[in-house]
Amino acid sequence: MSEAHSNLHRSAWDDWWEGTRRTDIWWTLAWFDIVLRYRRSMLGPLWLTLSMAAMIGGMGPLYSSLFGTELSKFFPHLALGIIFWSFFSSMVTDSCNAFIGSSNYLKQGYFPISMFVWRSMARNLIQFVHHIVIYIPVALWAGISLSWSALLFFPAFLLVLINAQALGLVLGLVCTRFRDVTQIVTSVMQMLMFLTPVFWLPENLPGRAQYILWNPFAQMLDLLRAPLMGGVSPTFNWWGILAWTAVNLVLCSLLFAKYRRRVVYWL
Repeated sequence: MSEAHSNLHRSAWDDWWEGTRRTDIWWTLAWFDIVLRYRRSMLGPLWLTLSMAAMIGGMGPLYSSLFGTELSKFFPHLALGIIFWSFFSSMVTDSCNAFIGSSNYLKQGYFPISMFVWRSMARNLIQFVHHIVIYIPVALWAGISLSWSALLFFPAFLLVLINAQALGLVLGLVCTRFRDVTQIVTSVMQMLMFLTPVFWLPENLPGRAQYILWNPFAQMLDLLRAPLMGGVSPTFNWWGILAWTAVNLVLCSLLFAKYRRRVVYWL
């Protein structure tokens, strides 16, 4: 194997760029992950949509009654909350095993390690596309009308992908070295689900509990959800996520540059 193509001799930038540009590899691997998961199934990946739709349809009327909120207002809020939180949670937890689950490829020494974080992200993007279509009938039923502010969804979603890539590299490195961290991350994500306005409305919080909305997942959720409900997220959410993104990128750059060559020895 030539030094030019070995993981051990690539710079951090070369590794990231080589992994990013090989969409033909990581997208194909992600698609086959989905196909193999539903092998011998009659409906295939459509089960992703049906199971999510059943959960949203069952929880919407129940939680609307529990919180005393009009269903036409609460149902879209809940649907987008569950869809986006499922995306966030699976993206984070899958990142923990991005390198461990690709050990057979990484031990060959040829493939850039960043490619397998893209593989994990692509797999979750495919699942997200299956889920987001559920919101269309919900929005039509609730009579939601979109304006030009709906275009803010796209820069918000771009920020999600940037953070997912950076956090994926960080968690992939840390969880490969310390396997117990995966369980810690899973537990933290379960806790954060209840501290993020997925099932409840932010305006129902008492004044002294408003600090919960500083949670970066709550801010990101609002950036994505507000445009699709005909509204605009507050400016402080944009500044909060931009600050979080900057910290995330700096931490990712430092850890990736220092420890990426050790991944193959930790597998």
